Amino acid sequence: MISKATIDQVYETARLEEVIGDFVQLKKSGSNFKGLSPFSDERTPSFMVSPVKQIWKDFSSGKGGNVVAFLMEHEHFTYPEAIKYLAKKYNIEVEETERTDEEKQEANERESMYLVSEYAQKYFTEMLWESELGKAIGLTYFKERGFTDEIIKKFSLGYCLDQWDSFTTAALESGYQLNYLEKTGLTIVKEDTANPPNSKKFDRFKGRVMFPIHSMSGRVLGFGGRILTNDKKAAKYLNSPESEIYHKSKVLYGIYFAKQSIAKEDNCYLVEGYTDVIQFYQRGIHNVVSSSGTALTSEQIRLVNRLTKNITVLFDGDAAGLRASLRGIDLILEQGMNVKVCTFPEGEDPDSFSKNNELDDILVYLKSNSKDFIQFKASLLAEEAADDPIKRADTVRDIVNSIAKIPDAIKREIYVQECAQIMNVSEGVLFSTLAQIGKKNQSDAAKQVKHEQKAFDVVKNGVKVEKVDVQYELERKIIEMLLLYGKEQQKFEDLVLKENEEGELILEPESLEIKVYEKIYLDLQEDEIELTNEQFKIIYLKLIEALNEQEDFSVSTFLSELDQEMVSEVSSILMEEEKYALHNWERKDIYPKEKTTVIAQLVSETILTLRCFLIKKRMYALQENTKHNVDDNRETLEEIMNYLQLNNLLNKKLNRVLS
Repeated sequence: MISKATIDQVYETARLEEVIGDFVQLKKSGSNFKGLSPFSDERTPSFMVSPVKQIWKDFSSGKGGNVVAFLMEHEHFTYPEAIKYLAKKYNIEVEETERTDEEKQEANERESMYLVSEYAQKYFTEMLWESELGKAIGLTYFKERGFTDEIIKKFSLGYCLDQWDSFTTAALESGYQLNYLEKTGLTIVKEDTANPPNSKKFDRFKGRVMFPIHSMSGRVLGFGGRILTNDKKAAKYLNSPESEIYHKSKVLYGIYFAKQSIAKEDNCYLVEGYTDVIQFYQRGIHNVVSSSGTALTSEQIRLVNRLTKNITVLFDGDAAGLRASLRGIDLILEQGMNVKVCTFPEGEDPDSFSKNNELDDILVYLKSNSKDFIQFKASLLAEEAADDPIKRADTVRDIVNSIAKIPDAIKREIYVQECAQIMNVSEGVLFSTLAQIGKKNQSDAAKQVKHEQKAFDVVKNGVKVEKVDVQYELERKIIEMLLLYGKEQQKFEDLVLKENEEGELILEPESLEIKVYEKIYLDLQEDEIELTNEQFKIIYLKLIEALNEQEDFSVSTFLSELDQEMVSEVSSILMEEEKYALHNWERKDIYPKEKTTVIAQLVSETILTLRCFLIKKRMYALQENTKHNVDDNRETLEEIMNYLQLNNLLNKKLNRVLS
């Protein structure tokens, strides 16, 4: 675990504008920077970076946060990976907190395996480009596949010499331990129990071109190797065996290179092989990954689900066992994702098709031939069913089985309607079948489907109108004022409730000079007001504590203490005003008044407005009680009148006209 001292040093040292500037072209805009969103396609800048607050906000996608949040969103790093990336960038030594001997041993083993794998990748690349055999065999093969020098280097492709132990010998001479060479599967050791020194050591990938397999953050996990001879006894493709760092079921080939494009395009193309990925990428389609010839798993789908909800599965035109591949589609549906399927013409695969066609033609083909999974499954299974009614019934049940895996009720209903239309079966029969699948009993299933049908009709027939949540907005404003002006000393005109000579309630003004956070805290305490939004409540309490204890309160330091979900919320609040800077009002001779000139007024009005809102809420609650209470309501009505009088006084102070 990374020590708090290291994390604090990273936050203190890292400059947000410098880090983001490595990924996004930024231009100065007043005290801020702006640029095109790295999360969506746009022509007008909506991405803002505040060097003063050390936060960013992307108004096109709604994302925002601090420097770590940016790396987690853009590079899809985990929190520790983001901290380590920044530490490396700013030459900060990463200190680890005290761990058990077992934890240290495990961490050291994993790191040693990573180092061995990274050495192997560099060695194979060097052999490809610098050895005579590598150039003559490996490089020639890649060139024949149509790969450019640039793409070969991009994917770190390599070659393992066709010699029994050339790699192993080089690794051992470079100081790498045989233990880790064996654990990563790069070296095969044939033990000679009678005479251990005579044990044989072989290169697993001898004579193969090499495809390094990277993690989401870019570390080398393992390799895929393709044999170039016609040896029928040897597997055409060979993968690294399972290890502490390489789990086939949790890895997608190309995810490191595709992650940004997948998030930006909001779609992921899923292909079968390494060369399919590379050809697509070379042609200009970067949001593509491969399951590397293995059956698709839930863990692999979850990797994509972090980036997008949409997957397009690409099948070869003559792919064997296409029906078996449908299981992968069901797994995607179970994750609540949207899936389309596209098949290529007979004899073509993504590799050959992208090599033989221009980018525009490929994009047009993918768009026009990508079918909804229902259409694809129906057409594929209907061919098998032909005129056999029994097989046709099985086909319908098979499709409904897939629909049943979709978590979203509305999507299920829409797909049932589509299936009914394609297969010429009544919706009622399909809903009945859907209700039976995976349910504990028929009765529970019928109730669930009825409930979902009703929910769908509400969405279909009614227009939902968004209502403004007044209390949410006011509580959000309180958090904003604490963040921006919490430490500022301001002169407030407070209102004290008193009785005049006639016995009427009046508000008398009293002046006091106090810090903004103290004013907000005391006012809310006096009225016994608690924030109702759970996230705001936590942020509010943390803010009051930090403002009270820290002499030099800093927003960036405060953000470093929050979890990433709260960081995003706080950043959105802080950057709300910055979006107006994107419109360049000064060019139109419009000069908005700075908030800093009216802080005291802004604080007072927000608190007064919240008071009025809560008073009205209480009045309505009391009115409801009188409707249901048959006993004497005089005390309740008197309380309502007092609240009404107070509400009128507060609104008068706010210069509001009441009907």
